[in-house]
Amino acid sequence: MKPLLSSALTVGVVAAVLAVPGVSAAASVYYVSPSGSDSAAGTASAPWRSIARAQSAVAAGDTVYLRAGTYGYTSATSSCSSQTATVDAITLSRSGSSGAPISYLNYPGEKVLFDFSGITANCRIKGFDVTGSYLYLRGIEISGVRQNNSLNHESWGVWISGSNNTFEKLNTHNNMGPGVFIASGGNNLVLNSDSHDNYDPYSSNGAGENADGFGAHIGAGRSGNVFRGCRSWWNSDDGFDLINAYSSVTIENSWAWRNGYLPQTTTAAGNGAGFKAGGYGGVYVFNGVKHTVRTSVAFLNRSQGFYSNHHTVANDYFNNTAYSNGVDFDMLGINSGGAGVGLGNLRNNLAYAGTLTANLSGTSASYNSWNLGVTMSDSQFQSVATTGWNVSRQSDGSLPVLPYLHLASGSTLINKGVNVGLPYNGSAPDLGAFETS
Repeated sequence: MKPLLSSALTVGVVAAVLAVPGVSAAASVYYVSPSGSDSAAGTASAPWRSIARAQSAVAAGDTVYLRAGTYGYTSATSSCSSQTATVDAITLSRSGSSGAPISYLNYPGEKVLFDFSGITANCRIKGFDVTGSYLYLRGIEISGVRQNNSLNHESWGVWISGSNNTFEKLNTHNNMGPGVFIASGGNNLVLNSDSHDNYDPYSSNGAGENADGFGAHIGAGRSGNVFRGCRSWWNSDDGFDLINAYSSVTIENSWAWRNGYLPQTTTAAGNGAGFKAGGYGGVYVFNGVKHTVRTSVAFLNRSQGFYSNHHTVANDYFNNTAYSNGVDFDMLGINSGGAGVGLGNLRNNLAYAGTLTANLSGTSASYNSWNLGVTMSDSQFQSVATTGWNVSRQSDGSLPVLPYLHLASGSTLINKGVNVGLPYNGSAPDLGAFETS
């Protein structure tokens, strides 16, 4: 644990608060520490112990700094009313306002871990239950949410039902269910976050069947949810899963690999798609919506890299790279008669190694590597390495700069695409997720 702030450092922190969007000089700043006390003042020199205590004090525009260390939990906010009930370890229900979010931030440069492995409540568990709106969470590691019986499907690292929230630099891992799950709400942004090594061994519909990295299973009228700059790997089910989403979701500039296995093994577990972009349980619904997956990378996922999962409308798949998945692009949709059809709008995508495509008949697919007559080989790329993708992010939280699956300088895939409204260099867009300089 680093020492608490001196008065000089406090001035610096106040200056940093002013850089948080929507936070004014009049806003209050509070502090929480694993070594604090909820009967303290909540100041830099006398921090509180829990987020719950901080939430009881904050108002729109306020900031709560989380000091370094492990916040261990052994109980939820309530007891289980039954073995199939749901309880929360942390409930964030107090909302900020437009232009004045309530912020829960790691203190700059410090590592903050919330460990929920000590909660033995005999029902489903949510680590963070975010029901409030206009919240900003940053720099938080979340681990250990458990399943404590086999009567339910998954538990969840972060469950979101509020709107207009931003979740930045989260690291969710080793939970018995999805790392980050948007259940409702609109205009939520999950930014530059990681979710990995999640596995649900006790799910009632089968071990490993529900632990996705990121999910959005939202109702109608909840538009504007975005996953951007996120990484998802070695989750037992899927990397990103939009099944049963009745509002459009965008996934962009994100990476998914080795999903569908027991974490850190090649033993098959759940479904194993990198990006599962929709579907409604294999049946046709009249009010399905279009999702967008763009500038993203999928490799070594057990089943599919990019998958339509019996979706009912054509999603947009633009400028994505798929390498050595079970199937790189599988556009299996469903029509109003319940028959399987190909559905999808595919432009500027790149597929290499593995089975390149499936269920493309009926899609709108052009300017992709498989229908341009280009010759694919390792020499098209600077590197086809599949290790090292989980190295540390850049200081601002953005994805690391790596050469892997970037086009080589002489690649015939450069300038082979078509304008789909994304920025590009040269005479035309390149194929794949990475535009060359």
